[in-house]
Formats: sequence, structure tokens, C-alpha cells
Amino acid sequence: MADQQGQREAGPEQSLGYEQARDELLEVVRRLETGGTTLEESLALWERGEQLAKVCQRWLDGARARLDAALAAEEPAAG
Repeated sequence: MADQQGQREAGPEQSLGYEQARDELLEVVRRLETGGTTLEESLALWERGEQLAKVCQRWLDGARARLDAALAAEEPAAG
């Protein structure tokens, strides 16, 4: 079940804030683009990047839901 910040499960990556996950994801992408890693390291980085992207998406989805709820709550008052 999602909480107000869009987190669903308790786990190491789910406890990251949006900015933390985004910054780590940027570092993963930078390392992948730079190259110089083994295939195994590249695969591990890719997998971590996928996890981080999901965390970021959950945060963004949660923020969108909160905005939508706030806008919907204002509609009756405006009309």
C-alpha cells in the first residue's frame, strides 16, 4: 500500500528520498556511459539503475496523486 510520499514497500531503496535516488541514478548512468567496467559490473549497475528509476517513479506518482487530490478538493469550492 502506498503512503503519502508514494512509497510502497519497506526496503533499502524504498527508504531513499527522491533526491537521493535521483542523484545515485545519475551517478550510475555516468559510470555506465564512461565505461571501463566489466560486464558483470555493468550489469550490476544497470540493475541498480532500474531499482532507482522505480523509486523515483514511485515518488513522482505519489506527488502527482497528492496534487490531483488537492486540485479535486478545490473544485467544489471554486464552483
